[in-house]
Amino acid sequence: MRLRNFSVACAALLLASGAPMVAFADSPTYQQPPAPIAQILDAAPTPGVSVSPDRKTLLLTERSNLPSIQELSEPMLRLGGYRINPRNNGRANSQMSWVKGLSFQPVEGGEARPVSGLLANARLTSATWSPDGQKVAFLVNAESGLELWVATVADAKAKRLTRGIVNATATSGFDWQPDSNGLLVLTVPTNRGPAPVTDRPPTGPVVDETGGRVAPVRTYQDLLKDPMDEALFDYYFTAQPAFVNLDGRLRTVGQAGVYIGASLSPDGRYVLQTRVKKPYSYIVPTSLFPSETVVTDLNGRAVHQLSDLPLRDNIPTAFDAVATGPRAVSWRADADATLVWAEAQDGGDPRNASEVRDRVFMLRAPFNDAAVVLADLKSRYAGTQWGRDDVAIVNSRWFQNRQETRLLVNPSNPQQQRVLVQRNYQDRYNDPGSVIVEPNGRGRSLIRFTADGQKVFVTGAGATREGAYPFLDVMDLNSGATERLWRSAQGEYETLVGILDEDGRRLLTSHQTKTQPTNLRIRNLDGNVTPLTNFPDPAPQLADVTSRLITYTRKDGVQLSGTLYLPAGYDKDRDGPLPLLMWAYPAEFTDAAVAGQVVDSDNRFVRPSGSSHLFLLTQGYAILDNPTMPIIGVDGAEPNDTYIQQLSDSAEAAVSAVVELGVADRERIAVGGHSYGAFMTANLLAHTDLFKTGIARSGAYNRTLTPFGFQAEQRNYWEATETYNAMSPFTYANKINEPILLIHGEADSNSGTFPIQSERFYAALKGNGATARYVVLPLEDHGYRARESVGHTLHEMASWLDRWMKPQAEQ
Repeated sequence: MRLRNFSVACAALLLASGAPMVAFADSPTYQQPPAPIAQILDAAPTPGVSVSPDRKTLLLTERSNLPSIQELSEPMLRLGGYRINPRNNGRANSQMSWVKGLSFQPVEGGEARPVSGLLANARLTSATWSPDGQKVAFLVNAESGLELWVATVADAKAKRLTRGIVNATATSGFDWQPDSNGLLVLTVPTNRGPAPVTDRPPTGPVVDETGGRVAPVRTYQDLLKDPMDEALFDYYFTAQPAFVNLDGRLRTVGQAGVYIGASLSPDGRYVLQTRVKKPYSYIVPTSLFPSETVVTDLNGRAVHQLSDLPLRDNIPTAFDAVATGPRAVSWRADADATLVWAEAQDGGDPRNASEVRDRVFMLRAPFNDAAVVLADLKSRYAGTQWGRDDVAIVNSRWFQNRQETRLLVNPSNPQQQRVLVQRNYQDRYNDPGSVIVEPNGRGRSLIRFTADGQKVFVTGAGATREGAYPFLDVMDLNSGATERLWRSAQGEYETLVGILDEDGRRLLTSHQTKTQPTNLRIRNLDGNVTPLTNFPDPAPQLADVTSRLITYTRKDGVQLSGTLYLPAGYDKDRDGPLPLLMWAYPAEFTDAAVAGQVVDSDNRFVRPSGSSHLFLLTQGYAILDNPTMPIIGVDGAEPNDTYIQQLSDSAEAAVSAVVELGVADRERIAVGGHSYGAFMTANLLAHTDLFKTGIARSGAYNRTLTPFGFQAEQRNYWEATETYNAMSPFTYANKINEPILLIHGEADSNSGTFPIQSERFYAALKGNGATARYVVLPLEDHGYRARESVGHTLHEMASWLDRWMKPQAEQ
């Protein structure tokens, strides 16, 4: 079996052509970050909270701390765009967040009751409420595989329903029946046998041929590579559907297959299944393999085939491009068994002129009649919120102009429809909020109406120049008029979790302030507030850190902003300017006014976690967090054609702002970022002299390695060669004369940020005499998970900044 071998992977990195690696004498093993960062990393995480569908019970999940590198070292297979653990037929440990305990707490008050019956040191995942709100199903990571368990609210006890037979490689592995009396489960076939032997010599080369067909493909990772991978894919992804009762009785249904979707109809009478089939592809992930979507009865007999799609490896690379044929197939939430799906009417290519881009269809059981058109859309279908026979909201979006449309439709008479909302979805100030949906007795999310059925409840972020203040409104469906019921108070950040009464006067909310951590409460709009949880500050060492929003203007007049954090105890008059780290991530816009919107976050409780740059506040650094770096395309112009100029101007404005405030020394400002922020960092070092040093984590630096688009760039390399080259810091490696720290996860699965990006960029820097350090984190993905990796990353960042930014450093 070709499991990833770390020593081989490291050797490949160390010996890669053109990028010889050296073992740094000062870090032969994982290093701890300086105090108090290590202590904060090892503190118990705040519990997760989930509310039951009936809004009567809280599920508190005791989350595991950062996993160890040993946990990440479990075997992993990369197949068809997935990463799986072959031991338990689930996702790889690098992609899992485990829970180690559950508790139930009444919403009406009372102590939390820990769930008993779990095995010692159990690791849980996928905790899911039953539709009736009386039970929670979850998977337990056992030695033999993933077991299905259930815990009941009444007695707070857990019991095992199956042994380690759940197959959760491509799905969550289970789905509650609407009556809450059992579950549809994907299981490992009983006759599966031993895994294929794949370490034998190949029988021949791997060959692909274009045949002259246009088939542009964006960069993907973890694809199938050869017939041995195909054999492993078939073995681990083949699942057998079964029904499991709450007493543990299991009944298989239908045939085994490679399932990437299986869901019960709202009435529990049918199963919607999507299965992939051969021939597989080596250039696209599983979601684009040939597939068929069918509806079966509860005995596995096919009653309707909705689609039989070929390999989809020729979808245009524009962001509004889609495959032809039925897509986004789902059950209508407010009906017994009605299928809903969309089909492109423009060939799936946004470059084709078409009055109708997508058509949305409905088909009711027993699926013998012709499909009914629910809506014709001028942009791409983005899902439907279902209410009742005469009310549904059909959503659509168009990336090219950042527009969204919400269409109010009468499903019983689709000709009755009108535009409810049409707006730039990046416009935060004018966001009217979203209609609230809540689970019904079948566990399906439906629009929440007022008691008279004439209005709907709406909630939104409430972004303003002074801050974000979430709200609750009611909207009249006939007139569109809204009435404000509640808004988060000044200086607080309180969000709606659920409505507890018919009139929207009694609310379950999540509350925080700048100094108070997030906790749940019941808010009665008549004035009473009842706390439900009392989670403590997870990092009291940072309690005295100060923060404030600063605003400033770019030379072209665009308003910019960032959150300025200052270390605990800092006094500008006494301490003078500090070394400062600017940590950012660019974003693209089509409207300069929207790009310049500023939202103060001073009413939020902020504590770092993971490998956050904010930990460096404990080391005497000021931090300008998320200084806006808008890249704006106006009047149809492509934003990226002036990327370097806009990026440089934004950075110059940010530097001038913090220097003028007297909190930063112009000669001791660093820039850093993760992913697209790393790309930004390298470009700023290449094209400006604003920064003393830079930290670039898990970035991409050569856009010729992502030739069919990247981030918000839709054009391919041959359509915008000059832009691709100009935006690639690899092109200007010889211009980087400031020290740069590169960090990258050895197993990065993010599209576009292949580890080779950092490897080759480091080689270019080294070849041109730059001062650079390159750190490869074994077994780590795009984000870093292992305690050792996170600690070492923060050690590297703190050490690097100390080396180049502290006054005593040799310059």
